Amino acid sequence: MGKKIIFLDIDGTLTEPGSNEPPESALWAIGQARRAGNLVFLCTGRNYGMLSPLLKYGFDGVAASSGGYIECQGEKVYDCPMTEQQKQSVLGTLKEHGIFRTVECFKGAYTDEGFKDFLREHAGEGGNSELLRWREQIEESLNILPMEEYDGQPVYKVVVMSPSREQLEEAGKLLAPEFAFCIQDGNTGGFINGEVVNCKFDKGKAIERVCSYLQAPICDSVAIGDSMNDREMLQAAGLGICMGNGSDGLKRLADDICPSVSEGGIRDAFRKHHLIYV
Repeated sequence: MGKKIIFLDIDGTLTEPGSNEPPESALWAIGQARRAGNLVFLCTGRNYGMLSPLLKYGFDGVAASSGGYIECQGEKVYDCPMTEQQKQSVLGTLKEHGIFRTVECFKGAYTDEGFKDFLREHAGEGGNSELLRWREQIEESLNILPMEEYDGQPVYKVVVMSPSREQLEEAGKLLAPEFAFCIQDGNTGGFINGEVVNCKFDKGKAIERVCSYLQAPICDSVAIGDSMNDREMLQAAGLGICMGNGSDGLKRLADDICPSVSEGGIRDAFRKHHLIYV
């Protein structure tokens, strides 16, 4: 078995969404894969600060903020926050179109309080109550702070929640071609969930940059994800795997589908594709 470079999404892939505790089966598989000579990277939309509870488990590098910041074996490989002009343009355009924002910096993330206020006012409509509970749980577990505490740090990307697809599409036209909008499959409580990411990077470009840095052929890379913000990652890698709990859109693009997070998907995928010996 030749050495492989494995890239793992976190939420919905390595852990349950919003959790910082991978199942024991995944931790065991990662340890075995590294002992077999493979390299294992986190490749995630989370910013670097959100990774600290996971880094203790041992990884060979990270691609954080959807590829906007990359470390490989302790060395910084890539670092591309928005310019101040870009930041003002993105945040202003989203606000003008009534889109709720969570800005992600190197270590901190800050969210519009207006989103939760809106959900409370419309708690009886659709899935808004469930969405509010989910949002508050995510913010607490990942230490996402209110926007009023944002102190002007450089921004890598913006997570968005929009009341309609039309509002997002209109904002997207104004921010193109510098920024791409990744819209997740389906709606959440009547809202459209997505991300605004600089076109200079994405998870797929992160794989290319890591492989180039390591002077390794990209055909030796393996990517595992669960949602459409992992699309470029699976398309770039030599082998792209979607979790059983993943979106239908990503499953159609994947080379293979493994069981869900809770069913030992990472372990089973590593075994099936000979990334571990046992």
